[in-house]
Amino acid sequence: MKIIAFGASSSKKSINKQLAAYAVSLLDDVEVEVLDLNDYELPLFSEDKEAEIGQPELAKKFITKIAESDALVVSFAEHNGSYSVAYKNLFDWSSRINPKVFQNKPMLLLSTSPGPGGAASVLSTAVNSAPYFDGDVKSSLSVPSFYENFDMETGLIKNKVINDQLVNAVQSLV
Repeated sequence: MKIIAFGASSSKKSINKQLAAYAVSLLDDVEVEVLDLNDYELPLFSEDKEAEIGQPELAKKFITKIAESDALVVSFAEHNGSYSVAYKNLFDWSSRINPKVFQNKPMLLLSTSPGPGGAASVLSTAVNSAPYFDGDVKSSLSVPSFYENFDMETGLIKNKVINDQLVNAVQSLV
């Protein structure tokens, strides 16, 4: 089984990328690839830009990565209550190549933030919209107060209740 994981953020120190990587590390006997959205930086999507440049190779590569996987783990950063621009732009380009971006892959959707909200607003949006783009959401989890609940030195969630919830959520993929 191959799982693609990524944080839906362009931050080089993305806590959502850390959470996604930690989540997939909880699974045994799977092949994992953790993507960095910085490797898929594209011009801002518009129909005019699409007419000018066509479909960017990086968006095609992203869609291919999804196609070649058996499951997805995505952890969403919340920017002003919504998706990060980096994720939304890549998603918009990708949806022009294949409107069924998630290609019926089982998905675990996560979110986290430094604050107590845990980016729950954007996670709710993602969970509700994924089926429209052929996403099969098996589970979702918001992790509040990332720096209080995640040990940066060991790379582990130190809150047992949250860690148990994450273990259960990740198991929904297999």
